[in-house]
Amino acid sequence: MSTDYTLDVAAVLSLLRAAAAADGVRPLSEESELRLQHGGRPGGGDLVVHDGDELAGYARHDIGTDGGMEAELVVHPSFRRRGHGRALLDLLVELAGARPLSLWAHGDLPGSAELLAPRGFTRARVLLQMRRDLAGVDPDPRTQLPDGVHVEPFRPGRDEPAWLRQNARAFAAHPEQGSWTPDDLLLREKEPWFNADGFLLAWRGDPDAGGELLGSHWTKVHPPGDAGDEAVGEVYVLGVDPDAQGLRLGRALTDLGLAHLRGRGLGQVLLYVEEDNVPAVRLYESRGFGRFSVDVSWRRDPS
Repeated sequence: MSTDYTLDVAAVLSLLRAAAAADGVRPLSEESELRLQHGGRPGGGDLVVHDGDELAGYARHDIGTDGGMEAELVVHPSFRRRGHGRALLDLLVELAGARPLSLWAHGDLPGSAELLAPRGFTRARVLLQMRRDLAGVDPDPRTQLPDGVHVEPFRPGRDEPAWLRQNARAFAAHPEQGSWTPDDLLLREKEPWFNADGFLLAWRGDPDAGGELLGSHWTKVHPPGDAGDEAVGEVYVLGVDPDAQGLRLGRALTDLGLAHLRGRGLGQVLLYVEEDNVPAVRLYESRGFGRFSVDVSWRRDPS
């Protein structure tokens, strides 16, 4: 077992695909995959372990919004139970030093608890994946919007500042989503899956003449093999400005986004939501979503 290798991005992506196929869940978040391929913010980095000449494991680490370290790790299915996960974890603990260290365990697989609990990690956050069928969704709903509000697709090159402001306000208490930067947004606009027609913005007034962005529903389509055997839609980012709470705008944007995905011929849609965000969970349950799987953030404080 060795950790002294140059990062081979293609090999890591192959490892991720093998792990996803074996476990039925993607082993890394989208954010970590993007940083693996395009680089991340200062303070982050990548770790690998090898078994002979074969890539056996990978970990991504970054500095969190609270100054602690956040990480994810994965071991190739062919090289598990050989100490590679412990080796990566030891490196992460060493790098974290006196800072708290959080690790996401996607799918809450039993091996995660076996690896992390003995090292002093405890469950700190739970992220639900919820899903629903799109059968029966009207692809042309007659959604009732608040007076003076209209919905139109995102326009690249114009709407970035307004959306980033609305996103930051809507997710002010969210550790990751609320801290998005212009680079985070532009990076996703360059991804093959990006489709501005599925990025719906709710404006009060003319967006070219001082209009106010009140909320948005950004949808995404996962290709076959990514989240299921067939293509699967996603409620990627759904947010409403605090000043627009109480207008039932979240419900309207949810319905419009689901209609867009149904209109593309998709049969299923997923979303992620914090388990303790009770109002959001209730909203999605009222729109036919049910719990599908969970991701767990394990945290270790040096003390």
